[in-house]
Formats: sequence, structure tokens, C-alpha cells
Amino acid sequence: MFQSFDATSDPANGGPRLAALRSELSRTGLDGFWVPRADAHQGEYVSDHDERLSWLTGFTGSAGFCIALTEIAGVFIDGRYRLQVQDQVDPAHFTPVHWPEVKPAHWLIENLPNGGRIGYDPWLHTQGSLDKVQEELGDSGITLQPCPNLIDTIWPDQPPQPRAKMVSHPVALAGASHLEKMKSTAQALTKAGQNAVVLTLPDSIAWLLNTRGGDIDRIPVTLCFAILHDTGGLDLFLHPDKMDDQLLEHLGAEITVRTETEFTSALGNLTGTVRVDKNSAPAAVTRILLDANVDISYDIDPVILPKACKSEAEVAGARAAHIRDGVAMARFLAWIDETAATGSLSEIDVVTRLEDFRRDTNQLRDISFDTICGSGPNGAIVHYRVTHDTNRQIGSGDVLLVDSGAQYADGTTDITRTLAVGDVSPDAKRAFTLVLKGMIAISDLRFPDSLSGMFIDSFARAPLWSAGLDFDHGTGHGVGAFLSVHEGPQRISRLSDQVLLPGMILSNEPGYYRTGAFGIRIENLVVVQPAPEIDGADARKMNQFETLTLAPIDRRMIQPEMLTTAEINWLNGYHKRIVETLTPLCDSGTGTWLETACRPLLG
Repeated sequence: MFQSFDATSDPANGGPRLAALRSELSRTGLDGFWVPRADAHQGEYVSDHDERLSWLTGFTGSAGFCIALTEIAGVFIDGRYRLQVQDQVDPAHFTPVHWPEVKPAHWLIENLPNGGRIGYDPWLHTQGSLDKVQEELGDSGITLQPCPNLIDTIWPDQPPQPRAKMVSHPVALAGASHLEKMKSTAQALTKAGQNAVVLTLPDSIAWLLNTRGGDIDRIPVTLCFAILHDTGGLDLFLHPDKMDDQLLEHLGAEITVRTETEFTSALGNLTGTVRVDKNSAPAAVTRILLDANVDISYDIDPVILPKACKSEAEVAGARAAHIRDGVAMARFLAWIDETAATGSLSEIDVVTRLEDFRRDTNQLRDISFDTICGSGPNGAIVHYRVTHDTNRQIGSGDVLLVDSGAQYADGTTDITRTLAVGDVSPDAKRAFTLVLKGMIAISDLRFPDSLSGMFIDSFARAPLWSAGLDFDHGTGHGVGAFLSVHEGPQRISRLSDQVLLPGMILSNEPGYYRTGAFGIRIENLVVVQPAPEIDGADARKMNQFETLTLAPIDRRMIQPEMLTTAEINWLNGYHKRIVETLTPLCDSGTGTWLETACRPLLG
């Protein structure tokens, strides 16, 4: 069901709330307070209880932070949100800061030339991020000081922490039992000379224990902590309301279930060498262990990479989920074709109807993120989310961008299609075709098995670069298996050094955005697979991408003369596969529409 932004994020509230925060700064003797968009688990999505950034500033993006000083408050946002922030924060009180181009340490040095004390909640920052900022502050005299959360002090009606039940996830969909996963992870600890690991990422714990939850909208996880020991045993820390007899039966005797209030004392009682991921665990964990003189081994969360490399059962589930989702998308696209040109649809109408089509599958658990539906100039806002205030009627000549996804028990989907409503401008078609060329380049790529995402990213951008264009987001993010729609460490990005390994699912989504006019993005999900071997003594081992998403690409947006023969062949082959796979599962009207929408493109 469509949900608008909460009124507590109204920009008009920013001034009074900032004034209240500054009163707390004066009371505590601090010169500033750092407000991240984060909870103690460092996920991209947070519960209402942890929406401190939007409560203070009005900014609702999924990444960013505010540093509030006594005279200036900077809202740090990346390229995805530079249009959105202008509409959501009051410029009389908050100053947008282009990040990561402007580093927070440099901004602090500029605005606190005589030094100062910046407070932060150690449960909401990682030790790695704090160490980096403190190093960049150098001898500026500015220090980062742990303190109680000042936003919680001034937020009178802060929502309660979520208490959804943790439930089991079928081993048939996971591909291995949680006991098998725990055993192999414990063996990795022993091999590394470590006696235990502190797990703080909810999706890591969910994958390891074959559980799912409902603490976070759109992401089926439970907010909890865990400590896995090299013996194979595990301590799980969560609120008693989140557990029941069925969960305890699933977990078994190897797992000791404890209340979340015991987590701090359990950390202090650990012995031997304890593994901590300083880039995902809250800094408070490091502080507690150091205070207890526990030997810390900083190392990556050992669950992250096995979780990213999907099992055969998880890949099979993803294929099934995308076929199911493809039928829902075909019905939706056929409906758009029939209805949009009449001028009777608004962006909210589109969002609501798309979710209806997915719900009709009778297997929808949730959407995988809040649907992005931007028509005309709204499409140029990369992570635009329609509200009742911004809702726009869709008219003839508009370019319509719809980015959406679903959570099914067997897989997570994420798809973007950019559609022509009536006749669109030649400029829009040219830009769309450039984006399509980049998307096809990734889809059709063979690459050495040791290659990371940073080396692949440029293939998606090259057609745009040739026209002097680019886009300000990564080409692809990792995707979980009925988990987070944004999963690490795999990415197709110039910032990623993670090798792309078989079983990793990623998005393939180049785009182009013209402010005030239109936005274009084409997104499929792909899974890394070993490429067929090529004869030859010097042939190297290669990987390739299997496209999971099945939905027509709007032929009306394409300028065929800009495509090569190989690109046209790829598109025609993709559309043929869609027709062959989906038509037997569709009603006759949708099947007929598919045949037309997927007819071969001629060069």
C-alpha cells in the first residue's frame, strides 16, 4: 500500500529541532553533534525508531548524515540526493554539503578553525569510519567524543524499537542448514587463529541461522546481535518478544538465546582472540572489548562473502522469483500501455497498481524497497519517492521511470524500466539508447574470474562518455536472497575492489538524468556464472552474467540506428526469451501484448 512521508519529516520542523539540539550542545559543553542515518547494525534501512536524521533535518534519503555545530549544520549527501535534499531541508537552517567530494574532516576544520569537541553515539558509528575521520583531522585540535545520543534526548515522541518475530527460513530455499553454515564459519575462525566473532549485521545473522524477520520495512531481518565461537556454538541476543517456541525448536541446542540487554556483559566476558569487523560493527563493541582487555582481531565479517555467493538452491529460487515477478511486470506494463496516454494516471496510481499486480501472485511478502515512480522532471531525481505533495499527473510526451522490486520467499527482485508515454523527444530517445548500449555491454560481457567490479563499471558508461555524459551512482549493487535488496560486498562500481565470484547477484543499471526534464534508467538483475571454456592452450578462466530479470525494454524509446548488429541481436534474443518463458504463464491479453512489445527490432 502506498505510504507518504511521515509528517515528522516536514522541513518546517527543522529549525525548532535544531535549536533544541543546540541547547543540548550548550548543556554538554560540546561544539557539535554527528547525526548519521544509521542504527546499531549499520544497515542501509532503519526502523522508525532510528530515523533521527530525517526527524532532525527533513531529509529522507537512504544515505547521508548531518553534523550540527553551534552556527552551521551541514547535511552531507551524495550525487543521488542533490535534487531531493533541496526540497526536503530548510536552507535557512541546514546547508547541503556535496559528499564524498567534501570530506567531513575537512568541513569541520573549515568551520571550527580553533578546534572543538564533536559528540557522537558510539553505537551508531563504526570504528573504521571514526578512525578515518580522526586521522584526517590531524593536528586540527578537533576531537570526536563518544556521548549519549542527543537526538534521543530531545525527541519526545520517538517511536518504540521494533519487536517483530524472528522466524525460520526453509533449508530447501537456503541450500544448507544453519548448523552446516555455523560449522564452516567456525572452522574459518579456527583457521584464522580466532576464538570468536562478533556479528552485528542483521542480514549476516539471518543468513547464518536460516531465519528471517520483520523489524525493518522491506528487509526481512531481525535486529539482533550474535557471538559465534570457534567451537561452533553461538550466543544470540534479541528481545524476548521476538522469539517463540517454534523459533527455539528451529535454532536447536547449539544456539544459546539471550536477551539483548546481556550483549554488553557477554562482550566483556570473552576470552582469547575475538574477530570484529571494524567497518560494520558499532564502535561501542570495540570500546567494550578494549576496556575488558580482550584481544581484538580486526577482520571482515566472515559471513558476508559466503552469503554473497548464492547456493544453487538460492540461484534456482532467484530464477523462479524473477519469472513470477516477470508475469506481474508484464501485466503492469500492458496496463500502463493501455492507460497512461489518457492522462488519467498519477504517479501514486502507478505505484499502487504495480504493487497490486505483485500481490496478485499470492506469494508477495513485501516490496523490496519503496517504489520509485518519476514522470518527466521527477524522473531526474535518482531516488525520488512520490508524496501527496509531489504527486504528478502523467501526460503524453512524458518519460516515465519506474524502479521497483519485490520480496518473495525464494528471491528478491529489483527492476527499472523507463517508458515512453506517447511521443517523447528525440533527446530522450538518444539518451535512452546510450543507456541501453551500456546495459547490454554489461549483460554480454565475458571477464576474467579474478576481476572486481571497478574494472567492469566503465563498460556501462563508455557509450555515455562518448557523448560527454555520465551518471552519479554505481552501475550495480549486490542483491540478497530474500534479504536486503542492497547487499555487499559485491558491486559494479569504480569504488569496488571485491572480485566478482560465481553465485553473486548484482544489479545492472546505468542511467542518465537531465535536471528539470527526464530521468532514464534501465535495470536488470544478473548473477555471475562461469563462462563456457574456449579452446586454446592459453585461454583463461572466464565468468559471465546470466540475466535474471524478465521484462520488455520499451522499443519506442530506442533509436535503432545507434545500435550495433550485436546489440540488436542481444536485445532480440532477450525479448524472445521473455516471450517463450512468460507467455504460457500469462492471461491471453497480456500474452498478446508481450508478443507485440517483444517483436524483433530491425537495425
